[in-house]
Amino acid sequence: MPYFKHYSFDLWLTLIKSNPLFKIERTQYFFDNFNSKNKTLDQVALIFRQVDVMCNTINEKTGKNIDADEMYLMVIHKMNDFDTNFEAIDTELLYQKMETLLFKHLPILYNNETINVLQHLKQNSNCTMSILSNTGFIKGKTLRLVLKDIGLHNFFDFQLYSDEKQLSKPNPQFFNLMLKQVNILNNKVQLNDIVHVGDNPKADINGANLVGINSILINSNLQTVSNLLCKKP
Repeated sequence: MPYFKHYSFDLWLTLIKSNPLFKIERTQYFFDNFNSKNKTLDQVALIFRQVDVMCNTINEKTGKNIDADEMYLMVIHKMNDFDTNFEAIDTELLYQKMETLLFKHLPILYNNETINVLQHLKQNSNCTMSILSNTGFIKGKTLRLVLKDIGLHNFFDFQLYSDEKQLSKPNPQFFNLMLKQVNILNNKVQLNDIVHVGDNPKADINGANLVGINSILINSNLQTVSNLLCKKP
């Protein structure tokens, strides 16, 4: 049997992961600039994690998207014992600062074999590829630039991010946007020729199943990106 004709990929914890130094400097910046209640660095780091998990869970439940600006305000809100006085906060400037930190400490490949696997698929299967990713503290417009900097962007025929479409996996509408783009690339591709690859059983696997395409879970189980080199069963 041939390889799949289209590979849709989740991004975070599937192809890339955060650089620990980025999170350390981000925590330090909020500690230094938004800390009227004198939270410790560990407390600020925990708040970031709590907001991240909460927003991811809400997005998965509603199928909508909580934007990065809102998430950063939530962190400041919790750091300051739920104070809602945001008047002095320039959210655009704050995001620019976070983006600068991100490019100082770029995300790293989740697996050292990632580029080799993507190259093999492109060269040997005549397939198309795309990104279908939920976003959090980092916006899609920034992630497009990140993929250029780390050498991944040329593998993908298109990229879809939840903040840009205000839809989040596992919402079938988000997956259907991907299917429409695949159809534009090649209207002869059938649903059983498409696979979505991700680390999240709910967002990635259940979402793919809802629209009738194949799915492969990696990284959160014993499978790695190298398993994609196995041909279709």
